[in-house]
Amino acid sequence: MQKILALWAVPRSTSTAFEWMMRQRGDMICFHEPFGEAWYQGDEPLWPRLQSDSVRTPGLSYDSVWETLKAAAEKGAVFSKEFPHYLHHMWSDEFLAHFNHSFLIRNPAKTITSMYRHWPDFHPKEVGFVEQRELFNRLSDQKGKAPPVIDSDDLLEDPHGMTEAYCHAVGIPFLPEALSWKPGARDEVSWWDGGSFHENLRNSDGLKPQKRTYIDISDAPDRVKEIHETTLPHYEHLFAHRLKPAY
Repeated sequence: MQKILALWAVPRSTSTAFEWMMRQRGDMICFHEPFGEAWYQGDEPLWPRLQSDSVRTPGLSYDSVWETLKAAAEKGAVFSKEFPHYLHHMWSDEFLAHFNHSFLIRNPAKTITSMYRHWPDFHPKEVGFVEQRELFNRLSDQKGKAPPVIDSDDLLEDPHGMTEAYCHAVGIPFLPEALSWKPGARDEVSWWDGGSFHENLRNSDGLKPQKRTYIDISDAPDRVKEIHETTLPHYEHLFAHRLKPAY
């Protein structure tokens, strides 16, 4: 079995756009938050806001997801975009050894305010910064060096340079043509509520340079500001290790 190239991200971090770029390469089997689907709507969901009428998928479990990933990795190269908090309970050394690890981070002022717009009642356990840092530190300690980290703002400001740097860091060829695509349906990444989170991706035609933007968190509700204050140190910790453009 080949090692699975994992991108460990947090919600609302442009991770699905990055995943879509990886899908355009055509040289990998790509998965969209496979353990997340089990976390939200599997046979034994761990989603903290689960209700009796929440969507469930009979037969979907953490074990079935893992078997699907391993079977794919027996056939060829696999890329999986995932959030660490979805499978925190599975982090044995044996399990983590099956992956080629990388991280995508984004300033929590942007991720949390975006989550609040979609889910005003989101639970702190859905944010994921604590688990992302915990996994990053664990892997850094194991390997004696930090795994590759890319920052969303860097990626959007310089898609070509940052993608090239990422590909070099994880040991895959850089394919610049994968940065462009046609607008349209994104059914492959829409298992959650029909894909309402992916409107920007549906309308996009690629990863194009964008001017860096800033959010004034002081305008946010108190609850959002409190969560931002607790998550910012975790983001800053990974930010210190982020990749720079390849040129």
